[in-house]
Amino acid sequence: MVAQFIGVGVGPGDPELITLKAARLIQQADVISFIANADGESQACQIAIDVLQDVKPGQERIPVMMPMFEDRTPANQAYDAAAKAIKSAINAGKKVVFLCEGDPLFFGSFAYLLERLRGDVTTEVVPGISSVHAASSALQLPLTMLKESFAVVSGRHDSDYLIQTLKTHDSVVIMKAGRSREKILSALREADRIDEANYLEYIGREAQLIETDVDSLQGEAGPYFSLFVVIKSDRDRT
Repeated sequence: MVAQFIGVGVGPGDPELITLKAARLIQQADVISFIANADGESQACQIAIDVLQDVKPGQERIPVMMPMFEDRTPANQAYDAAAKAIKSAINAGKKVVFLCEGDPLFFGSFAYLLERLRGDVTTEVVPGISSVHAASSALQLPLTMLKESFAVVSGRHDSDYLIQTLKTHDSVVIMKAGRSREKILSALREADRIDEANYLEYIGREAQLIETDVDSLQGEAGPYFSLFVVIKSDRDRT
């Protein structure tokens, strides 16, 4: 059965990292949906800007207006409204493609729409390159080797959880670092891993920043699209 609602990963920021399948589905869609801020700006659309220049004639847009990322109440309301609009478009015989930064099901906004629409419409997911793998490539550091353990956590966890994770695993990626940067820096120091940490913002974009001297970072909040990559310095190759 042909999918009516498709979540497409557009990757972390570099337009050339969009897969051929993702590009084809975006261009052939009747409707494109995406997260947008209060001004109507969309990171996902900006990443896919080259692909969007050659879309199906008359292609429609359904923006998911998301002015507040941290507060779940307005976020849930935005997803509810978008799910309703998407379902209406599908009932009208249109195919809807949702653009998602990175991978749709890895900290992806598509997941919130999928749980609202799955069972009512036919769905498909096209994976994308995540910021975790883009960060590893940018640093030219393997995330894991041989028997090393690896964990991905959100900076929204409390300090004790972050510290325990850092002490337990060889490699750790801490996502959603923006507003939690001061807490994460404290956890890195407490776990004695500040020297093994790397900090990245806007990977693959013009504003990309890589800081390997994490101890020099200020404690104030950073941008939403930022993360820490912590790699064990003494790697066991046996």
